Amino acid sequence: MNLSGHGFDVQTVQSGTAAVKAFEQRHPDLIILDLGLPDMDGIEVIRELRSRSNTPILVLSVRGSEKDKVAALDLGADDYLTKPFSVAELLARVRVALRHAAHPSVGAEPVFRTGELEVDIERRRARIDGKEIHLTPTEFDLLKTLSLHPDKVLTDRMLLQEVWGPHYGSEDHYLHVYMARLRKKIETDSQRPRFLMTAPGVGYRLVTQET
Repeated sequence: MNLSGHGFDVQTVQSGTAAVKAFEQRHPDLIILDLGLPDMDGIEVIRELRSRSNTPILVLSVRGSEKDKVAALDLGADDYLTKPFSVAELLARVRVALRHAAHPSVGAEPVFRTGELEVDIERRRARIDGKEIHLTPTEFDLLKTLSLHPDKVLTDRMLLQEVWGPHYGSEDHYLHVYMARLRKKIETDSQRPRFLMTAPGVGYRLVTQET
């Protein structure tokens, strides 16, 4: 009711199976997902949806443990909000998720290149050695933020607030999960990164390389 009252076109379903079917039929701009479903765990729904699309997924669950949050994020959820929650915060996170998925207008920042890595900010694409990398909207926004400040250490808090929004700042596990996923997709050896470097106890930086 609150989402509809703020101008969103909302469809609700009561099970994971129905959610996947509704997704295939409607191709929504955003999915808000509870983990406690009658027919399957919401984690399985995330896995199923991520195999089909990069549509933003916002988990809304009573499960508040870090283990549950990391599991959902690691499978591709873009955000995680624990019940009880305020409508204002839900709306704010919905706006952030939709902003991540939106394509910027013409006139955005140019293509960033360093070594074999290319980040096309206008088209929201990234390549390594000319081969396109499959990134979720949140993964791309994290890479974009780092690429806009090459060789500069960005603190965990700065990255959280820039990518996830001003309500964030202490959810370091969000950032660590997404950075690990980015490294697996970008680095030749994610255990010995060349581009995405950690500044222990501070944050991360994107290191430029000679082509």
